[in-house]
Amino acid sequence: MTHSAPEPGRRARIFVAGDSTAVTRPVSHLPMAGWAQALPLFLTDAVEVVNCARARASSKSFRERGRLQWILENMAPGDYLVYGFGQIDWKPDPGLHTDPFGSFVDQMRAYATGARERQGHPVILLPFERRRIDRHGNVTRFLGDYPVAARRLAVDEHIPVIDLYGQSLAWWEELGPENSQDAFTYLRPGEPLLEIVQDADNVHLRPEGAVECARFVARSLAEQQVIPAHWVRGLDVTSFSYRQLGWLDDATFVQRTKARVSTSPAPEAGA
Repeated sequence: MTHSAPEPGRRARIFVAGDSTAVTRPVSHLPMAGWAQALPLFLTDAVEVVNCARARASSKSFRERGRLQWILENMAPGDYLVYGFGQIDWKPDPGLHTDPFGSFVDQMRAYATGARERQGHPVILLPFERRRIDRHGNVTRFLGDYPVAARRLAVDEHIPVIDLYGQSLAWWEELGPENSQDAFTYLRPGEPLLEIVQDADNVHLRPEGAVECARFVARSLAEQQVIPAHWVRGLDVTSFSYRQLGWLDDATFVQRTKARVSTSPAPEAGA
């Protein structure tokens, strides 16, 4: 793959668009962590991760609230847009809902089109599956047709795909009903129950789960030659301290959430 190099003296950036499973969390959410929060652990200083993922975001709402537009306004030639949705798109709320093979595809195509118009590189991420395991050890396909639709779009539009969805199915089934809890936000002895964090959360990750998802994303980007291999580091490192994951203080989290929104109207999906 040919890489569009950033301007001399400027680091390339990987912008991340997604939902709460990718968010860089504030300290008030410990021990919950997003996979994109852990991604810098596996990248060198040659590239910067700009995590724009937001809680309760669907492919539709992320665009309509100006979050994609903010990314595009700040994207420079040679930058990357890694984006994945589906965890929220199923909800019946008209401000969030998309149909997998209809409006969802239209929305997802708009992300790739926008990035390419700015000489950036779009990359579709298929989100990890939720932890819903029956007594036989089978993982329920909660995300339904959204990963299928995203993959078809990627093939049609020649967009690289990071199949975290398929990898997560293998992980959760291999770990089984009990051990898979270690990847998700299940509190452990001595950890305080914070008001804002729900125990036994089968959607959001602990640091251990976030690190493994980020490791898979970084490895996939390098193996598919989406990014230069020498930008990736530490894939064999097995232990990280919680401090290395870079939880934000609450004031910074709020500031970034409010600031990374464009006031320019987003084009209609499919336009």
